[in-house]
This record gives sequence, C-alpha cells and structure tokens, in this order.
Amino acid sequence: MQSASPENTASHYPRLKELCQRHNIRFKKGLGQNLLLDDNINAIMVRAAELTREDNVIEVGAGLGALTRRLLEGAGRVLAVEIDATFMPCLEQQFGDKEHVRLFRGDILNHDLDALAEEYLPAATRLKMVSNLPYYITTPVLFHFLESPVYFERLVVMTQLEVGERLTAPVGAANYGALSIAARLYAETDIVHRVPASCFLPKPKVDSCIVRFRCRRDPPLPGMDVARTMRVVRAAFGKRRKTLRNTLTGGMLGLAREQAIEALARAGIDAGRRPQTLDWREFAALADAVWGVMND
Repeated sequence: MQSASPENTASHYPRLKELCQRHNIRFKKGLGQNLLLDDNINAIMVRAAELTREDNVIEVGAGLGALTRRLLEGAGRVLAVEIDATFMPCLEQQFGDKEHVRLFRGDILNHDLDALAEEYLPAATRLKMVSNLPYYITTPVLFHFLESPVYFERLVVMTQLEVGERLTAPVGAANYGALSIAARLYAETDIVHRVPASCFLPKPKVDSCIVRFRCRRDPPLPGMDVARTMRVVRAAFGKRRKTLRNTLTGGMLGLAREQAIEALARAGIDAGRRPQTLDWREFAALADAVWGVMND
C-alpha cells in the first residue's frame, strides 16, 4: 500500500490550523469530525476516483475544503455538502466565487440524490462521489448512494478500517455479512489505501482506509432484483448465529417456518446452513424462492 508523505503533512497542517483559528472552528466528536493532517491522502482518493472534466462529483462532509480543492483539479463540477454550519464561512471564502463549485449545507441523508443532482449539477451525465465520510453515518450514506435511482459510476470513501474490511470480506469470514454482500451486488469493491490513526487530529482509536466502489450500472445477473435480494440478506443476517430455517422465519419477511423451509428447498440450499456461508448468487436464488413461496 502507498505511504503518507511526512513533508506533505508538515506543510498541510499549519494552513488547516490557521483556517480553524480564523473561522473559530471546533471539531465536534458527536459529528465524527477529525482533521486529516496529510493532504497526500486526499490526493490518493482523487486518483482512485479517476476524475475527468466530464465528471460531476458529490462530496459529503466537505469540512475545511481540503479534499474539495483536490477534486477541483480533476472534476468538471463539484457539489460540496456539509452538515455543520460553522464550516460554511470557511468553504464560502474558498469556493464561493468559483462557478464549478456548489455548496450545500444539510444532511445528505435527508435529501434525494436525484433532486440534489438535478438542482446543483444540472445535465450531469457522469456522477461520482468522493468523501471523507463521518464514521458514524458511513453505512447509511453508502446505501443512500448505492441504492439511489441516480447512477454513480464510482464511489471513493474514507472509512474505518473495520468497515472497509467488512465491505471486502470473503464468504465465511467472521466479518462477512450484509454489508459485504451489498458491496458485491452494487459494485466491485476494494481497499485502496490504509490510513493510520496518526494522520488525524484528534487522533481516533482506530485506523482508517480508503475504499473504492466501481459501481455496476446493471444487476450482476439478468433480471435480478437487487433490492429484493438485499431484503432477504438483511433478514438472514438479523440473527446470523442461527440457521437459515430459523433466521428466515418471522422477522422482516414474515415467513412461516414451513414457508422458510420450502423456499430454501426450492433454492437448493440446506436449511441447516448459516447465512455467512452463502455467497451472493445463492442469496439471489433464495430471494427468488422466497418471493415465489410468498406469492403461491
């Protein structure tokens, strides 16, 4: 993996510190805010996104604008989203006069991405998302983009190393679960770079990583209903230590025990297996069987 540049860190930090002092910014633990000291990490993220002037980028959690500046070097337009009002004067000072940057204050989870793109990035034909995500909302934000009716060609995000490892976990691993399967159904996913805790201030208790999603435009199997498959996946992993005959019974699917057993039989899956032993293709077959049983 690539390593951070000490020289870049040393030159980057004073400028960020000065911005914080000028705008009286205090990082809030409740919003998962940490100052990234090494601008080389932002450069790695932008390279992973493979930006061109045809790309329109949404950045979630723009903060002091360090990543935003990097994005402007490659993208055609950038929509920088920030939930914390105290960061907005800093962002407006840097980008308020730039035509190809739009600033939006709000919670990305409270807004439909198609509506945001239409208003702030009109006529965009290629969309990407590149973000240093607040860790407490990583999974909801990822699903917000992956399940959006708007197609994002690529997502590149900074997240906790533990989450990155869950996203890329193989079948049968202790950390393999619904998030692992979602990553496979919606994209080809890999960890680009590991980021040590020492790159942040305040220093978090865990390391981080950059995860890249090369998103699929179409389902991985012809005619596959990905959302329906994910509903079965979430139900199965709701009680991951139980066998499938038990975890599929009741819960969010509302199946009777006999229906769960019948669906598993139709899919050719042993009812005594546990959810972490199934790959995404088996879950796709199981989802079709579950809906068949429910509609009999």
